[in-house]
Amino acid sequence: MEHRPALTTLSEDELAFKDAVRSFAEAEIKPIVSAMDHEAAMNPSLIKKLFEMGLMGIETPEEHGGAGSTFTMACLAVEELGRIDGSVSVLLDVQNTLVTNALLKWATEQQKKTYLPKLASAWVGAYALSESSSGSDAFALKLKAEQKGDRYLLNGNKLWITNGNEADLFIVFANIDSSKGYKGITAFLVEKNFPGFKVGKKEDKLGIRASSTCELLFENCEVPASNVLGEVGKGYKIAIETLNEGRIGIGAQMVGIAQGAYEAALNYVKTREQFGKSISQFQGVQFQLAEMRTQLEAARLMVYNAARLKDSGLDFIESAAMAKLFASKAAEKITSMAVDLFGGNGFTREYPVEKFWRDAKIGQIYEGTTNMQLQTIAKMELGQ
Repeated sequence: MEHRPALTTLSEDELAFKDAVRSFAEAEIKPIVSAMDHEAAMNPSLIKKLFEMGLMGIETPEEHGGAGSTFTMACLAVEELGRIDGSVSVLLDVQNTLVTNALLKWATEQQKKTYLPKLASAWVGAYALSESSSGSDAFALKLKAEQKGDRYLLNGNKLWITNGNEADLFIVFANIDSSKGYKGITAFLVEKNFPGFKVGKKEDKLGIRASSTCELLFENCEVPASNVLGEVGKGYKIAIETLNEGRIGIGAQMVGIAQGAYEAALNYVKTREQFGKSISQFQGVQFQLAEMRTQLEAARLMVYNAARLKDSGLDFIESAAMAKLFASKAAEKITSMAVDLFGGNGFTREYPVEKFWRDAKIGQIYEGTTNMQLQTIAKMELGQ
């Protein structure tokens, strides 16, 4: 039996879109998931198909070549891709909820005309905030930007940048004046072929292995002053507001991963026999399935609620933090229980659940760790 979300969440158009993305994922992604995971590389032809499906510019206005749709729709796509492969899901998530969203809100009209059509049709985007010394303390940035006439020179490194290998455009955060603290942080639009910029080492990761996570190297990287995103010194605000939105997308990714693991376990227990009968007939197994299903639905509704609040222009920050917190924990638990239900088979790569489990762990780390979400929620509750 296919489980659809509660009636309080999705319209018929949204359900139709969700089903279309699911069909695409089943047909185009599922057959190559294992190979991409083994090779730790994204299939380039698949990226092209994501663009052809219109999934790389879901919120981009139609005049810029996008679908002109909603943030909720982007989250639905992230979820459905996550049900098949967390790596493809996060590529889409960064493109839509971070890069495109930041441009829609902060870019000049000329920047929008230059980059939004490319991001909707052919260019992958990346969001470059993290460094070796700035993880949860995201604004202890050492990447320096110095103005020289009509351009800036960027010097330093970035680490753990999703889509690093595939990206053509990077939103890069650098400090133009360390004495000003976070008020010196500025966001820049950096193209892959800008002089002085190159992509460095790709990390060898536990999960989401086909998603490239790379070091970025800047050595007198020349960025036109016209490529400052927002205003000079507003990088902190841009990063905070964009990440608040992006956390909903990560919640959606976790829901998708959990859904994939749950479905695999549900199907498996119906066919696996022990003591002369299907293990689905044992109450202990049934209780585990019920727990998984309940956690999954709660996570899904929290994510959808946060996305709805964002689309409605209402305050969504606490809801986003709670959605990411709960969905990432639920995904880890559900995927782990799925491995348990598969028994020894679950520990082998012949079956899909070990990959879902590996992919789920990152949800409690990137775009704000579990502790950072707890801190956000607590501060908002206390009015701090």
